[in-house]
Amino acid sequence: MLVQLSPEDLAFRDEVRAFLAERLTTELREVGRRMTSVFVDRDYNLAWQAILNEKGWAAPDWPTEYGGPGWSETQRWIFAGECAAASAPGLAPQGLKMVAPVLMRYGTEEQKRHYLPRILSGEDYWCQGYSEPGAGSDLASLRMSAIGDGDDYVLDGSKIWTTHAHFANRIFCLVRTSTTGKPQAGITFLLIDMASPGITVRPIISLSGDHELNQVFFDNVRVPKANRVGAENDGWTVAKVLLEFERGGRASSGLKVGIQRVEDQARAEGLMDEPHYRQRVAELKVAIAAIEMTEQRILSAFVGGGNPGSLSSLLKIQATEAMQKVDELAVEVAGLYGAVEQTAARQALSQMAYVGPESALTAVPRYYNNRAASIYGGSNEIQRNLIAKLLLGL
Repeated sequence: MLVQLSPEDLAFRDEVRAFLAERLTTELREVGRRMTSVFVDRDYNLAWQAILNEKGWAAPDWPTEYGGPGWSETQRWIFAGECAAASAPGLAPQGLKMVAPVLMRYGTEEQKRHYLPRILSGEDYWCQGYSEPGAGSDLASLRMSAIGDGDDYVLDGSKIWTTHAHFANRIFCLVRTSTTGKPQAGITFLLIDMASPGITVRPIISLSGDHELNQVFFDNVRVPKANRVGAENDGWTVAKVLLEFERGGRASSGLKVGIQRVEDQARAEGLMDEPHYRQRVAELKVAIAAIEMTEQRILSAFVGGGNPGSLSSLLKIQATEAMQKVDELAVEVAGLYGAVEQTAARQALSQMAYVGPESALTAVPRYYNNRAASIYGGSNEIQRNLIAKLLLGL
């Protein structure tokens, strides 16, 4: 699918490029270039968000009434592509892209007035409390309880794989408020202050040596019922909409940049002279083009006022598996240099010397971190089941 850019779109593209050239600092570019997952540390994240927010560009998908820029879908697509090409670090999605759209749809007016400006400014930094030990892809089996007590719920249980919980001052959670009927029917969506008494955060260090993940424990944590989004026991409805935004996106921009960098490095190392490797690169480029077409279909749903629906499941499978294939090719290019653990050297503006080319610093850590991409947000096996049921009627 070739996107035909109008003169207005071309002028917008030039404006974005000029802005990035002026405001995206050397440090932030290096942070973006050395990212090993979809997240960067909060300080860099919020520094870039503040720059974008000053311009009015921090939330491309938000309506103008809540502080969004009022861009067309084409403009959003252009912006994502230019940011990827410039190595801009990504912004944390939990606030801007996940809980914010849910609040716009299901939140009370008071919740919208309070939380949305704080998300936009970065004053509230969110994490997501969905998965639990024994309730990951089978999210409906979650057990963390929320018992009503006057104007509050009292929470007991834990959440796991909670990205950036050690940075966050807010968490949105799915909790169990009923044990009768279908498991999905007894779930409620809550907004929680991470400073609430009884919350404990314990780190989980990944294979790459990064600290992104955590387990969060709740011991008699009181949460006002006013912090509920949607009706009690109807949190599954809210959660499904949020997961559609988590699974959908504009992954093709980053994938195209990623495969091009791998190809450039492979050519420098002589790997592109190998027919088998060259064929794998070509096949992956075709797959990424198909992902871009799927994204355009999802964007069309947004234009019509809808949501991505089951197409987000299709895109989630395509994008995460393509990303993992890009990582595999990058590891092959890195060769023996990729086996060297260089966590300190790959930090932004590190003065520590590193072994091999710069691309080898992140090849294996990115490979490790992105193995989880086909699991989080609902495993790809679950997504295939959803496609079979909702799209194919099986």
